[in-house]
Amino acid sequence: MNNWTPKQAGFTLIEAIMVMTITAVLAAGVAVFLRKPIDGYRDLARRTELSDIADTAVRRMSRDLHLALPNSIRLPSNRCMEFLPTKNGGRYRADVDASGGGNVFDTAVALDKFDVLGPLSAAPLAGDLIVIYNLGIKGADAYNMDNVALVTSATASLINIASKQFLFASPGNRFHVVSGTEKAVAYVCTGTLGIDATTGNGTGSLVRASAYGLNSADPILCPATPIGTPILAQNISACEFAYSSGVTERSGLISIRLAISKNNETVNLYQEVHVNNVP
Repeated sequence: MNNWTPKQAGFTLIEAIMVMTITAVLAAGVAVFLRKPIDGYRDLARRTELSDIADTAVRRMSRDLHLALPNSIRLPSNRCMEFLPTKNGGRYRADVDASGGGNVFDTAVALDKFDVLGPLSAAPLAGDLIVIYNLGIKGADAYNMDNVALVTSATASLINIASKQFLFASPGNRFHVVSGTEKAVAYVCTGTLGIDATTGNGTGSLVRASAYGLNSADPILCPATPIGTPILAQNISACEFAYSSGVTERSGLISIRLAISKNNETVNLYQEVHVNNVP
């Protein structure tokens, strides 16, 4: 009979403690080496997020400004920018056709329709606004409805308007169409701009207000931004708009400065937008 039994093997408590101690030391060393790359990744992700928010906001404003009605841009303050975005435009008939007919634009009489030379890409809708020769001055200011007529119906080649006598004709026989539902648009930086000392986040917001009508008040006031106004960007810590209308004879220049802060990280963005001021 074989009475041999296998020798039992194991480890002592001291050995277990030593293994855990060595493992902890190694883990701490690895953590020290990994901390900086991880922090760097988080910082990069945060900066990328802030840059993307600022870039998206500026691109949206630039796209709108390129469609602004000539000479309609105005700044009630350096934190508020207002303009009339156009949706279409073309040239009107300024003289009779070869047969002696046609619906001619004439400043001498009240008009209720005029012909379009070259079909429009889309006919204006009833309620849209026709603006001719907007100069942004008394007698030719769209905000005062001086040179604006209401569309009653239209095709791509004929526009019917509520009876209106225009004071000025466009030297280029041009007209612009402004949406009757949106009308004026304003980008406004709201809130007390700065950085919250506790969170490190910007305390302001950039909103896009529209469909509030045409404000002809003098002095110009920044439109109200009620609850529900679309927010374009949050965590705004600094915001400034500037407009030079006489940079060249035919265009103006909008300067946009935005700073967005989050977790004590700030991204600054500056953008210049050239706008066409040929009426």
